[in-house]
Order: sequence, then structure tokens, then C-alpha cells
Amino acid sequence: QNYLDNFWPDLKAAHELFDSILQARRERESESQENNGKEYPEHLPGEILEAGIKSGRYIQGTLNVNKHRAQLEAFVRLQGFGSKETG
Repeated sequence: QNYLDNFWPDLKAAHELFDSILQARRERESESQENNGKEYPEHLPGEILEAGIKSGRYIQGTLNVNKHRAQLEAFVRLQGFGSKETG
């Protein structure tokens, strides 16, 4: 903030971007505090997941992550879809 204020006081876009990033960071910290310091909320119990899969609310599949771009690329292969089997 000081850098922008001192060297780029008239660069409105940079100030707006900084404010946006700051707000996102505050929201993430707030969510982390709500989740008792955990970055992600806990998983649902197994019986709720099973009921959700049966009802169609949830889907089940295999998570595939690109080993070279693990933070950027991943997909879920649904069971029964995309296989080479013919039936």
C-alpha cells in the first residue's frame, strides 16, 4: 500500500487491484477462522455421501491430476463414462 501511495498515487487500476487482493485475503482469513484454522471444511460423513450419490446430488469418480501442472490441471473421470469398454 505504501509503495503504491508513494510512487503511483494516480494509478487508479493498481490501487483497485491492490484493494481487491486485500479484500480476498481478508475473506480467506475469515473463512479459515470459521473453520477452526483449517483451510478447507471437513468432509461429509460417509452415509450422507452415499445417500447423495444414490439420489444424484453428488457424483462419484476418480480424480486425475496432471503431474506436471498439479496446481493448474485436474479432472474427475466419472465411473461408467469415457471408458473404452463396449456394452
